[in-house]
Order: sequence, then C-alpha cells, then structure tokens
Amino acid sequence: MAEDNDHQTGLGALAGRLGRTALGALGNRAELLAVEWRQEKARLTRLLLVCIALSFLSMLTAVLFTATIIFLFPEGARLYVAAGFTLLYLAGAAVAFFSLMSLLRQEPFAETRKQLKKDQSLLDAFE
Repeated sequence: MAEDNDHQTGLGALAGRLGRTALGALGNRAELLAVEWRQEKARLTRLLLVCIALSFLSMLTAVLFTATIIFLFPEGARLYVAAGFTLLYLAGAAVAFFSLMSLLRQEPFAETRKQLKKDQSLLDAFE
C-alpha cells in the first residue's frame, strides 16, 4: 500500500511540474507576443508616415511637372529650374516608395510564429 501512495505522489508531483512548465511556456509566449505587438505598432506607424511622405512628394512631382510644362515657353532659365525641382521631388518620391516596399515585406509576428512552430515540433516528438 505504501508503494501505491508513493506512486500517486510521484505522479501528482510530475503532473504539477508539467502544469507549471506549461504555464511558464504560455507566459513566455504571451510576453513574446506583447513585445512583437509593440514592434508591429511601431512598424505600422512608420508605414503610415512613409505613405504620407510618398503621397505628398508624388503630388509635388505632379504639380512641378505641370509647372514645367507651363514654363516651357520662353523666359530663359525658368524651364531648367522647374525641371531640376521636378527631378528632386521625383527622387524623394522614389526613396519613399522603396522604403514603403521594404516595410511591407516584413512579416508581422515572425518570432512568435517561429516559437510556436518549435513548440509544435517538440510536442510532435512526444507522440
């Protein structure tokens, strides 16, 4: 009879440790998710700012291109100055566009998904 009590106590202790380990793992994953959530919010803020910059600079490009067409008619250097500004704003819009594409390529919650896949493979190993 003493053997059965030791066996049950051993199983109870093992179950308790397993439960604490599972809770600890869930806590770690929750912390990781919270950190990645903050990073994602910051990325979306940057994304919004780059979109605004892209829109603004693209509109300036269109306005200056139109002004360049208008100033195509004589008056000496006006044409070259307007064309120079048009190219400057066009270059700024190109930089904003490529920054936007770079931000859009980043995967959200990549580390959380990586850790969950790792956990799944460990659980699959026990089957």
